[in-house]
Amino acid sequence: MPRRQEGCGRIKVMQIQRSCRKKSNRCSATFTLIFGLVFTLAVCPRADAKWFDAEQAIMGTAIRVELWSDNPQHAEEAIEAVMHEMRRIDDQYSPYRPDSELSRVNQLAAKEKVPISREFFALIQRALKFSRLSDGAFDVTFASVGYLYDYRKKRAPSQKQIDSALPGVNYRNIKLATTSQSIRFTQPGVRIDLGGIAKGYAVDRGIMILQDLGITHALVTAGGDTRIMGDRRGRPWLTGIRDPRQGKETAVLLPLTDSAISTSGDYERYFIRDGVRFHHILSPDTGKPARGSRSVSVLGPDATTTDALSTTVFVLGPKKGLALIERLPGIEAIIIDAKGLLHYSKGLQPPEPAAMDRAEKP
Repeated sequence: MPRRQEGCGRIKVMQIQRSCRKKSNRCSATFTLIFGLVFTLAVCPRADAKWFDAEQAIMGTAIRVELWSDNPQHAEEAIEAVMHEMRRIDDQYSPYRPDSELSRVNQLAAKEKVPISREFFALIQRALKFSRLSDGAFDVTFASVGYLYDYRKKRAPSQKQIDSALPGVNYRNIKLATTSQSIRFTQPGVRIDLGGIAKGYAVDRGIMILQDLGITHALVTAGGDTRIMGDRRGRPWLTGIRDPRQGKETAVLLPLTDSAISTSGDYERYFIRDGVRFHHILSPDTGKPARGSRSVSVLGPDATTTDALSTTVFVLGPKKGLALIERLPGIEAIIIDAKGLLHYSKGLQPPEPAAMDRAEKP
């Protein structure tokens, strides 16, 4: 999402100022920041607008599609086309399906070069780009240790097991060959998992399908990854960021148009043992759950990018994570840290009081 986007940017920062009431970029996560709500209430949707929506369980999460159309049959066909694409991506890249392309790679790539599809090759290339960008904080080889955790059975590996598997966690263990469109692992025991990027990619694919079918106003969500096309016929889509420790209560409410947002949190897949929370977002350095944040939400132009960056920033922690975000044009972030405090990137910070005074003068 471009910074200072015309139309809602000024209202957004004014609402932040009123909610936080201080110059710091930290405030209690219990505040609800309702950006642009005045604008939302002032505009009414057209009377002939017809919204269609559906939700299905795919990719181990809830897939939701909502779109506007004046043709019920076309709307249903468009929604089913998105769901079909989600199922295809799940079939191809699920680590839990023994016949998936990803599982085949995990079985063979440490022994030999494995030819892969053009799509898979491009996804791995993009994942490696985020690994290099973050100095390894984002790393699809985390699965080399990650597979040892069982969140349903509340099992975590011992330190000895982690130490044994940790050499496999290094994105440099992945080698791609462009000429043969193949992949190989340079270390035994390497496994990859696209959980930090595949859902965002699936959401982007869903939006592309809707665009090709002539849909201009839609939302596609896969768990914590959402992409919005257009607006809600004259008003923004209101997207909530969940409070990590208050059930389904909303900590932040954002009005979005033509944007993507992804949230990574320690509350989706986890168990608590001896008072310690074991969640699924692992630090590649330690093979253990990252501890600096409870929740990270990243806003940007596409869900593949925001999905990967929300995981990255979660692993890096608030200070290093925000430093990375500030280097990336068109990207913003909202972080709820380990103490429940809210941090946000500069594009979402309130202006200085003097600037506020000038903006409010006629």
